[in-house]
Amino acid sequence: MESERVEQLGVRLEPLRSSHLPGIASPKSPKAENHPTYREAPKVTANGVHDIEDRILRMTGYYGYYPGYSSHRRDEGSDSHAETPASEASRERSSYQMCANVVLKVLGGLLVVLCVSSSWVGTTQVVQRTFKSFSCPFFISWFSTNWNILFFPLYYSGHVAITREKQTPIQKFRECSRLFGEEGMTLKLFLKRTAPFSILWTLTNYLYLLALRKLTATDVSALYCCHKAFVFLLSWIVLKDRFMGVRIVAAIMAITGIVMMAYADGFHGDSIIGVALAVGSASTSALYKVLFKMFLGSANLGEVAHFFSTMGFFNLIFISCVPLILYFTKVEHWGSLSSLPWGYLCGVAGLWLVFNILVNVGVVLTYPILISIGTLLSVPGNAAIDVLKHEVIFSVVRLAATCIICVGFLLLLLPEEWDTVTLRFLAALADKKSEEHGEELTESSIHTRSRSRANGAVSIPMA
Repeated sequence: MESERVEQLGVRLEPLRSSHLPGIASPKSPKAENHPTYREAPKVTANGVHDIEDRILRMTGYYGYYPGYSSHRRDEGSDSHAETPASEASRERSSYQMCANVVLKVLGGLLVVLCVSSSWVGTTQVVQRTFKSFSCPFFISWFSTNWNILFFPLYYSGHVAITREKQTPIQKFRECSRLFGEEGMTLKLFLKRTAPFSILWTLTNYLYLLALRKLTATDVSALYCCHKAFVFLLSWIVLKDRFMGVRIVAAIMAITGIVMMAYADGFHGDSIIGVALAVGSASTSALYKVLFKMFLGSANLGEVAHFFSTMGFFNLIFISCVPLILYFTKVEHWGSLSSLPWGYLCGVAGLWLVFNILVNVGVVLTYPILISIGTLLSVPGNAAIDVLKHEVIFSVVRLAATCIICVGFLLLLLPEEWDTVTLRFLAALADKKSEEHGEELTESSIHTRSRSRANGAVSIPMA
């Protein structure tokens, strides 16, 4: 009876197929006869599923329904599934390329980190080796700073080799001199902008070398890492940077490490003087960086190379009188020029120049945080050399102070939005665990129901 009723209803609704509606081609048109559209009646399959489904949709008065709708949607689904592999392949290629770029950048950063750390360790160790035969720290600092003149020529050579631009060195020099202003570098700006930075640079290096005469390389390199905390404090006070509680904690840890380092051998003798000199070097370095950010702002690699070479010229022209004064006053006296250890001097100057180039180039090529980690790794590097080669025995207080300073340095490397990123990660992790727990509960309930049905029991869901 039901099948006869469905057939009768299908006969009654049959004239609708030939009715003319706006926007629908008439079945008498030749195009409709030659090219079947989705408006035509569906073909009855072997089991009659499409035909029965279409008739039920007509009977219920489904809005916008036309015969063959269900079969057409199935065809569209199959077409979309057919296009999915191509889109997935393109997405996979783009994701692979992105991952490859990140991996290459990280690997290049790790290589730069090793080079930065080894060059700084080498500089510190060669300086201490030089002091055994030539104890003139200011002359070493002045001689090494003069090598900064080579920074811009090396940059220009690499720039021409990579980009092959047809710019003369003078044109490139003038282009990079925009760091001093739109008018370029004048004599007034040269003295106004270069003099304070050159003096701070010389003081930083000179105090660092003086500290190496009093303390081990490990202690001096660890104390120098406190400059990161001083940069944060000065930036917070002078530049009005964002306040961060974790960085205040890191600064307190750095100060604690300094006090412990001074207390290691008692507050007397060469130890306290060496700690004061190392802290002074870190302070002048922090002041140099904050003033550079205040007056010169962010600079590209060419402008930095120009600035370093300018400081080298200023050091050669205006600060050359200081070693002469120290020589004639017998503060730093040396013999003839032929008796000077030129091998060690050139080694210190070359390693110092390589360190400065790697620090500034590495910021462009990789992540800046890796460059800071490279500076921090100089502490264990110097410690290994002091223990293995110089047979230095570190006290517990010195080791604790060094560890506290290094932990504070790492805390200062945290980004400004580290707290929000951490909270998001923890929330995502909690959501993932809850979803997994819900899936486990669902699977266990399905398993329980299947077992109850197998045993002949009927589970009634509660509202």
